[in-house]
Amino acid sequence: MLGYPIGEIALLALWIAGAGILVGILAGLFGIGGGAIIVPVLYEVFRVLDVPEEVRIQTCIGTSLAIIVPTTVRSYLGHKKKGAVIPEVVRIWAAPAIIGVAIGSLTASFAPAPVFKIAFLFFVTFIAVRMLFGGERWKLGDELPGRGMLAIYGLITGLFSSLVGVSGGAISNTVLTLYGRPMHQAVGTSAGVGVPITIAGAIGYMLAGWPHMAQLPPLSIGFVSLIGFVLMAPVSSYTTSYGVRLAHWLPRRKLEIAFGIFLILVALRIVASMI
Repeated sequence: MLGYPIGEIALLALWIAGAGILVGILAGLFGIGGGAIIVPVLYEVFRVLDVPEEVRIQTCIGTSLAIIVPTTVRSYLGHKKKGAVIPEVVRIWAAPAIIGVAIGSLTASFAPAPVFKIAFLFFVTFIAVRMLFGGERWKLGDELPGRGMLAIYGLITGLFSSLVGVSGGAISNTVLTLYGRPMHQAVGTSAGVGVPITIAGAIGYMLAGWPHMAQLPPLSIGFVSLIGFVLMAPVSSYTTSYGVRLAHWLPRRKLEIAFGIFLILVALRIVASMI
C-alpha cells in the first residue's frame, strides 16, 4: 500500500490505537482533549516507529490539530446552544488567529524541530505553573480589553496553537478568565475560537509537510498522519468517559495538581530529547 510494508502500517495502527486509549482517559481525567496530551503521546509513538527526528514533532503537531477538529466543533456547538459563547470575541479573534496559524504553518515548512519543542515546552510549563500555583487568582482586569488588544490576543493564540498543536483553548481560556469572564463563558468562547484555528492549522500542516513526504509515516498527508487521525480520534472519544468517572472521584484541587505534575513530566521529556 503506497509502497509501505503492510506490517509497518499495522504496527503504526496498533501503536496509535493504544495511544488513543491513554489520550482519552487522560483527557477525561484532566478535563482537556488537546495537544498538551496528544502531542507528547504521539511523539513517543513516532519515536518508537523511527520517524526521523527532523520531522517528528511537526508530524505530532499537525496530526494533533486534525484530531482536535471534530472535538472542537462539537464542543463549540454544544456551548453555543447553552448561550455560553461570547460571539463578539469569537468574531474579533477569528481572523487574527487564522493569520497566526498561517505564520506557524509556514514556519513548520522550514524551521528546525527545536523551534517547535521550545514553543511546546514554554506552553506546557506555563499551564503547569498555573495549575500548581492556583493561577485562577491571577487577574489583568475586570473587563475585556478593546478590539485592538483582543485582535493581538487572537494572533498570539493562533500562532502558539499552530506551533504546539492545540486548539488554543488553554491560551484563550486563560486570557478570558484573567479579564474576569466566568469559566463557562471562557470555555465556550475558547471552543468557538478553536474551530477556525484547528481547521486552518490542519490544512496548513498538510501543505507544509508535502515537501517532506519521503520522511513521513505511512499514509500521511503532509505533516498529518491519517492513521493517527482515524484511529486516535474515535478511540480517545470513547475512552474519555472512563477518565471522567475517575475525575469525579477526586477533588478538583488534586486534579489540578496531578495535571500540573503530568505537564512537568512532559516538559522534562521534551528537554531530554533536546540534550
